[in-house]
Amino acid sequence: MEPRWLDDDEMRTWLQVVALAEVLPARLDAQVRQDSGLTHFEYQVLAMLSEAPERTLRMSWLARRTNATLPRLSHVVKRLEDRGLVTRVRSASDARATDASLTDAGWEQIVEAAPHHVRFVRERILDQLTPQQVTALGEIAGAVLASLDPSGDLTMRAADAPH
Repeated sequence: MEPRWLDDDEMRTWLQVVALAEVLPARLDAQVRQDSGLTHFEYQVLAMLSEAPERTLRMSWLARRTNATLPRLSHVVKRLEDRGLVTRVRSASDARATDASLTDAGWEQIVEAAPHHVRFVRERILDQLTPQQVTALGEIAGAVLASLDPSGDLTMRAADAPH
């Protein structure tokens, strides 16, 4: 079966999506590192925990939500534990599971980092778009994520996570 090749407009769009997918993570990581000393992934872990009830999430759910393998997440959480930002405990509701909890120091870290991160997101991304483009970008991202992440793990809010 012959592939459906991209036309010129589709190719331009696709190349812009690929460029964005390459540039955005590096820029986000640089911003968070500069302003808070965290990696962007560490920031995401702390942010997910900060939004969760009792600032606690099951490690397996946190791995899905941050699009990480459990070994990668465990390694990063260990670093955050060593810095006093997170603790890990056996789950009270399932002895086979481990929960990660944000410490008071972790809460202070994310509260301090968040305004810088939001400023970057506003200045570099959202303020570059009209309100209609922001809406369209959300719809486009949602449609693509629905195809790539049918379970919805990447779009589920931490507060809605299973406990």
